[in-house]
Amino acid sequence: MRIATCIFFLGTVIATGATHADHAFKLNSADALDNQPLKPAQVFNGFGCHGGNRSPQLEWSGAPAGTKSFAVTIYDPDAPTGSGWWHWVVYNLPASASKLDAGVGQQGKLPPGAEHGRNDYGRFDFGGACPPEGDKPHRYVFTVHALKVDKIEVPKDASAALIGYMINANRIGAATLTATYGR
Repeated sequence: MRIATCIFFLGTVIATGATHADHAFKLNSADALDNQPLKPAQVFNGFGCHGGNRSPQLEWSGAPAGTKSFAVTIYDPDAPTGSGWWHWVVYNLPASASKLDAGVGQQGKLPPGAEHGRNDYGRFDFGGACPPEGDKPHRYVFTVHALKVDKIEVPKDASAALIGYMINANRIGAATLTATYGR
């Protein structure tokens, strides 16, 4: 059974896709728990924040049949930018991958063939949570995307938006968890 899904942003459909209702694609993390505050290790070190800026451990299972690669994104829809904030964009993870260890978000630590996209800090690595002081706690949406292609072809300096477009165009499934953080 296929169920159509839509993602809405400020009342506008920004992505559509289909998922299998009977599929058990799941994302788990020892470092980022669903509906729980992030740990100091996953907080940015800069912009007035003082954290470890360490990418969390992520593990997934139950990817849809036909998965040829994965992408991982962490997005803050509550950032006061009008368009949210991309904290981490990883793409071209091989289909054999089922986890990312804590700390692989720095340059040179991803599995062979995987690429970092540029985050909204302007860096090609993981950038931790750092909402404005006094703002309500923000949501951090961790998503592993199962893709129908072996590789996403984008320029090395592609924006997170362009990489996200290519992810959505090639996604056959997704698993998410949402953590929070406020200061």
